[in-house]
Amino acid sequence: MLWVKAFHLIFMVTWFSGLFYLPRLYVYHAQATDEISDTRFKVMEKKLFYGITTPGGILTLVFGLWLLSFNWSTYLQMRWLQIKLGLIFLLIIYHIYLGKLLYDFKQDRNKYGATFYRWLNEVPVLFLIGIILLAIIRP
Repeated sequence: MLWVKAFHLIFMVTWFSGLFYLPRLYVYHAQATDEISDTRFKVMEKKLFYGITTPGGILTLVFGLWLLSFNWSTYLQMRWLQIKLGLIFLLIIYHIYLGKLLYDFKQDRNKYGATFYRWLNEVPVLFLIGIILLAIIRP
């Protein structure tokens, strides 16, 4: 079980690293004015989203579900875990939204400025704080 938990945490860190960095790339991409920068950001964003962030998220969920499977019925009755799972569901929606924004940049249909992406970059911090506090403190 400790190996499963270790890999769950490793991939959670990987997932969050992408969730933190991708909106930061969007900030710079929204400010880019030349074709070379635009192309470079499209490549960087695609590699980060599909090569690191999405696999990290999927493997986080796989190992998290594996951890739950050790005592499924007991875990799902715990209120802190229900809230944590709700936050994870919202985090998945956030991840999908970042993918939609990636597609918009790819199609040259970005609608937002750098300030929007700066604020969007703060969202995963809130999820991380809530999820970690619930997992550690288990109120």
